[in-house]
Amino acid sequence: MENYYKICYVVDMVIGFVEKGNMHDKYIGHIADEQVDLIKKFKRENQGVALIGEYHPKDSVEFLTYPEHCKIGTDEIEFISKIKQFENDSLIYRKNSTNAIFAPGLISDLEKMKNLKEIVICGCCTDICVLHFTLSLKTYLNQMNRDVKIFVVESATETYNAPNHNREEYNEIGYRLMKQNGIEVVQNLKQLEERERQLGLANRRGR
Repeated sequence: MENYYKICYVVDMVIGFVEKGNMHDKYIGHIADEQVDLIKKFKRENQGVALIGEYHPKDSVEFLTYPEHCKIGTDEIEFISKIKQFENDSLIYRKNSTNAIFAPGLISDLEKMKNLKEIVICGCCTDICVLHFTLSLKTYLNQMNRDVKIFVVESATETYNAPNHNREEYNEIGYRLMKQNGIEVVQNLKQLEERERQLGLANRRGR
């Protein structure tokens, strides 16, 4: 971990958001293949991969705001199969809120990555968990005076569709807020790798 100069965070690709339950939207599953490609890229480069998942006790205060979801003891907390295959050799963080910055161990692990230069974020949902985590991570790095480039990959990030929550509109809102706060939003893996080359972040393989 101490040798990582970049890390990819995959946010909330769990059964309770993708396959079933009060908060799921099966359409979100279409981003999983691109996430797998991102994970494999980081594994090839011997860099960090972190899987983040919601993990709520039965009396979670978050249920006062959102319908009950991803409760401990149910299969909703499990990562979907395409992502779960990487569970054993990735960092795992569990959270009881929409913001992974508060997940136990995440900040302390980040502090150990002294050579960190790049963070890539993907997952769901664009305008809630991804947005909250990304903005808080940027704010934290600013506070600590750490110059780390943060990317969000559109083709590997998605939100849900529901009454009063139009998917396209809320994706756009989420990305706009990220961009206004210094996050670079790239369209896909190919564009990410091009930006890495331009910024001198490619082919450094864990030194």
